[in-house]
Amino acid sequence: MLWSIVHISQATSLIGNFRYRLRLCRRADSQGVHPWTYIQFLVPVTPTSDCKRSEPSQTLKMAVAETMTEQQQSWQDIVARKQQESRDLIPKEWLLPSTIMDSLSFPLEKNPNKLLAMDIPRKSGLLTDRELAITESYSVAELLAKLASGEFSSSEVTMAFCKRAAIAQQLTSCLTETFFDEAIARAKSLDQRRTDGQQLGPLHGLPVSIKDGFQVKGTEASIGYVSFLGEKSSANSALVEILLNLGAVLYVKTNIPQTLMTADSDNNIFGRALNPHNTLLNAGGSSGGEGALIAFRGSPLGVGTDVAGSVRIPALCCGTFGFKPTSSRIPYRGQKAPSLEGWKPITASAGPLANDMEALGIFTKAVIDATPALLDSTAIDVPWRTLNPANRARLRIGVLQEDPLYPLHPPIKRALAEAAKKLEAAGHELVQVTSEEGQVADAMEVACEIFSLHSETSMQFINASGEPPVPSVAKQFGPANVGSYKFVPSLEGLDFVRKYALLTVKRQEISENWRKIWLEKKLDAVMAPAAQSTAVPHDTFGWPPYTCIVNLLDYPACVIPFGKASRQLDPVATKMNAEQAGPEYDPEVLDDAPCSIQIMTSRMRDEECLKVGAAVNECLRRA
Repeated sequence: MLWSIVHISQATSLIGNFRYRLRLCRRADSQGVHPWTYIQFLVPVTPTSDCKRSEPSQTLKMAVAETMTEQQQSWQDIVARKQQESRDLIPKEWLLPSTIMDSLSFPLEKNPNKLLAMDIPRKSGLLTDRELAITESYSVAELLAKLASGEFSSSEVTMAFCKRAAIAQQLTSCLTETFFDEAIARAKSLDQRRTDGQQLGPLHGLPVSIKDGFQVKGTEASIGYVSFLGEKSSANSALVEILLNLGAVLYVKTNIPQTLMTADSDNNIFGRALNPHNTLLNAGGSSGGEGALIAFRGSPLGVGTDVAGSVRIPALCCGTFGFKPTSSRIPYRGQKAPSLEGWKPITASAGPLANDMEALGIFTKAVIDATPALLDSTAIDVPWRTLNPANRARLRIGVLQEDPLYPLHPPIKRALAEAAKKLEAAGHELVQVTSEEGQVADAMEVACEIFSLHSETSMQFINASGEPPVPSVAKQFGPANVGSYKFVPSLEGLDFVRKYALLTVKRQEISENWRKIWLEKKLDAVMAPAAQSTAVPHDTFGWPPYTCIVNLLDYPACVIPFGKASRQLDPVATKMNAEQAGPEYDPEVLDDAPCSIQIMTSRMRDEECLKVGAAVNECLRRA
């Protein structure tokens, strides 16, 4: 039922001797007043002297009838309809055969199905040998080169990734929206343009997946809220527009958590995105669908968003590469957000995920070269800087130490130690940054309090449909020392403005401290944990201190997969003490989960971050 606010607000009628008015219930989203306006009930208004008995107007009858229909639908009914629509969009010939499904242990999220090791795309018989090669054997740069040469057509590359994404969806629930037919039609059009000598841009013909919050005209961006279902985006997000102008083929949108603020991409509409390495473990969040899809090789290049680690956490959980740029270097306009419009105390970033490091730079450079400020007034109008490849072959890298309030799991400690050895062996200089200097716990206090300043909007969106919060939202994880902060003083008794001002001062203290670290230690970059852990059992990840500090500082950072958890190498389980926070380490459950490291540089040095990340990655891959 789509009504304009003005139309509905004018719908009154005389019934009997009383004037009845429609009382409105309005919601707001990132674009302003919510286009769906529900009539709550009719309210009798004191009759006027000129009231005459009359029948309700036809407009009122229709409004009440349609409203009753909407109100009679439970949130479960609405979800069931959406789920059926989503299932119907997967072609029947792409459905997995029963032999494959019979080889899995159900329910998937409660059993350790190691999907990647099972090689399901090959065993299913749904992809040709050429399609398997297209999706498995090439980096993004190699795919783009073969597309440019004509060795691969966009049509066949798009078809291959559409089919593989459909398989991934049946196993991991990684998708929210699919538009395969439109993607294949666009790919054919791009092939014709290439034949005609017309190259759209550096991503010409490449399939690209995007997180659900990006708006694509004609599709939904429900971001995991039942109350947002049924709303078709009327325009593209700025980044979507740029990707299309660059020649990309958009074909799927990916799963996210309810509220977009947990590391478990789980919601009541699309279910839980599962980790293809082990379905018993989380895929990360809030771009968890992207992490799962990329790891399954159902996409060569994906785009997520990151306000506390939402690109980097899925990357570390699923064993992919991920990059969080400095905020506003990649355009963010047109995002669907679960927050009060205009409230951006910590600015989110959009960034890429991929299976190779080089792809992160290809994406970032292509988008920045497209001058995002022309489509987004909040984008920083700073051109891409091409760095001299000969500069600083020997890097000076800080190594951020473990914070005692957020202790690292043994596999993460081992991965960082092995990475340090490889870097030193390659001639790079490592400099220790102590936990006291790094202020990870202090940053977590500030970020937690900032995020909690206006958290009621998300719950209002949940309550609007009657749906319950999912487990990771209901748990309401807190930082290690909640109730006894050491860095943030008590905010009790302060009004909203004074709270925000005080937190801004404390945030600036941390930023100033880090400015001094860069200068005094003469660092090119810092290597840090990406998280306390690898992927962990569902709904246990908690707060992300080692990624969140990067957002508080607004630094660029990339996650590089390196090593795996091992019950043989790290056999002793660990638990948190009363003062600490984080998931517990179980060597049996986490065995073989991907490990990772994080590389960060200071603000606006995105080019340096990607260059150092590439150098570090090359070093880590050496035997």
